Amino acid sequence: MNFSFRTATPAELAGALEDARDYTLALFDRFSDAGLADPVRVPPLAVVNPPLWELGHIAWFAEWYILRRATSSAPDAAEGHSLLTKGDDWFDSNTVPHNARWKLGLPSAGQIKTYCHEVLDRVLDRLSQAGDDDAALYPYRLALAHEDMHGEAFFYTMQTLGVPLPQGIDARPPRPWAEGEVRFPGGTLQMGSSAGKGFVFDNERQAHPTYVPSFVMDSTLVTNEQFAEFIADGGYDRPQFWSRAGREWLMRQEHSAPRDWEREGRHWRCVRFGQPATLAPHDPVRHVSLYEAQAYCMWAERRLPTEAEWEYAAMTGHPAWHWGDLWEWTCSPFEPYPGFTADAYREYSAPWFHSHQAVRGASFATRGRMRSPKYRNFYMPERNDVLIGFRTCAL
Repeated sequence: MNFSFRTATPAELAGALEDARDYTLALFDRFSDAGLADPVRVPPLAVVNPPLWELGHIAWFAEWYILRRATSSAPDAAEGHSLLTKGDDWFDSNTVPHNARWKLGLPSAGQIKTYCHEVLDRVLDRLSQAGDDDAALYPYRLALAHEDMHGEAFFYTMQTLGVPLPQGIDARPPRPWAEGEVRFPGGTLQMGSSAGKGFVFDNERQAHPTYVPSFVMDSTLVTNEQFAEFIADGGYDRPQFWSRAGREWLMRQEHSAPRDWEREGRHWRCVRFGQPATLAPHDPVRHVSLYEAQAYCMWAERRLPTEAEWEYAAMTGHPAWHWGDLWEWTCSPFEPYPGFTADAYREYSAPWFHSHQAVRGASFATRGRMRSPKYRNFYMPERNDVLIGFRTCAL
């Protein structure tokens, strides 16, 4: 499926929606195999949802915006009722607090899977009668993007809980690229996306000119070997490399290295999706927080790129500059662009402005149809459970 969900035709969307649901169910089945289908068996962590709740929420979201023709995420914005008697009470993420999702008395996994199949069948039937303009296809593209994002979130949960991936899904580290630097001349970047050219996330609007001075950026992400040098030089024990917030995080987590690393003889060992592994020196370092990335940059006398620099580099298509192996921290807080207005999914961006950090790129778990140099992701700075790394920059 070599196309972008943003401009997908009705036929492409139909295939992609089926593909996404098959993928979601395959990942969910791994949680079932690990005995984690029942929410009470899942650790109540801030960075995960009970997989059964997440599965139901994915189908409910498509039902809300497509089958019930919701014009927004407001509680009274949808037509009719959910196919599940208590669907809104169980799966509306705006009204069900995170810590309540473990004790909702959800239906069985089999019943929720049946709900998923029924919703998809009805969505595909309605799609077959839809127009092919951006307005008509907006809710289908939104539901597809939402499911693909939750599919990637399942990867994070599987890593956190030590659940193996299904056979046929590649969790190998991305192939190493030649390390080096690229100098970019700078100039005016049309940052963001314009309406009227397919699906656009609300946080990408409005497109606006941004002047980017010349800069030098790593052609690849910081590697395990490079980060190990930072650790070996006492980087975690030298307060001058850390912000106050970073030191508080470090002390709270009692970190001496990224949390999935440990030293064994001459090699760094880690656990990936429940399986022990040896870190390859030239693979990009991952599962690092913003604070760790910033401290490394201070140690290396470099800095993280701004969002504008990252987008400028990605849009040039320079043959030596590569992205898409892991999400990448930037030094930019997640903020609205000039003229921002929320879309129908009102809580997608607006609640997270100013508290989260802007993240760019994609990871190896990001579906290909989701990848775009315009795509803005965002995480709390202390998050290190996600598939994230960083590269450095200089003037």
